[in-house]
Amino acid sequence: MSKNKILKSPTIRRLPTYLHKLIEMRKSGETIVATPVLAKYMNIGEIVVRKDLAITGITGQPGVGYKIKELIDAIKSFLNWDMTSEAVLVGAGSLGSAILGYEGFEENGLKIIAAFDADGDKIGTVIHDCEIFPVARLSELCKRLQVKIGIICVPAPFAQEVADDLVAGGVKAIWNFANVALKVPDSVIVQREVIAGGLALLSVKLNSQNYDIN
Repeated sequence: MSKNKILKSPTIRRLPTYLHKLIEMRKSGETIVATPVLAKYMNIGEIVVRKDLAITGITGQPGVGYKIKELIDAIKSFLNWDMTSEAVLVGAGSLGSAILGYEGFEENGLKIIAAFDADGDKIGTVIHDCEIFPVARLSELCKRLQVKIGIICVPAPFAQEVADDLVAGGVKAIWNFANVALKVPDSVIVQREVIAGGLALLSVKLNSQNYDIN
């Protein structure tokens, strides 16, 4: 996979939405989807749809569209969602617990197999079928479980320490929900999710009629 493809973040962020629509169409018995249908659903231009889907390596049939099953398979393969990756989550507070309770991850190739917290009242409990372990055992259990993905849901002041422990445990990718930039080795991938960033876009859109922000 080329770096050019990986850098197309807006396209990659749209792919799960395409996938959701396609799966719903397949469930209803449809086998073909035309570009205008997806463009209308996504509220974007048909050219953008074609460019988005081309990143997966699939091409539609002119005048007909895409075979839904083939397109679903292509998107899942591109996103590596046709295989299951195991992960651990650190920080079983409100956000962490909500993430543990989200039922859609396994459909998207992610399975959270353990969670960690520093709160003694949470350690040893089970949240959404996931046992909570002491954060002091994070590196040890990451090595034992051989997980490659760590999810950080702790307050910002503690995020770097957690990241260090995840790296020490052999994790190769971190999904960071703490509002802080992490320092990790070049070999470790960090995807930072800043909830306030989405709110900022919403606020600008709400208060301005002159912005075209997608």
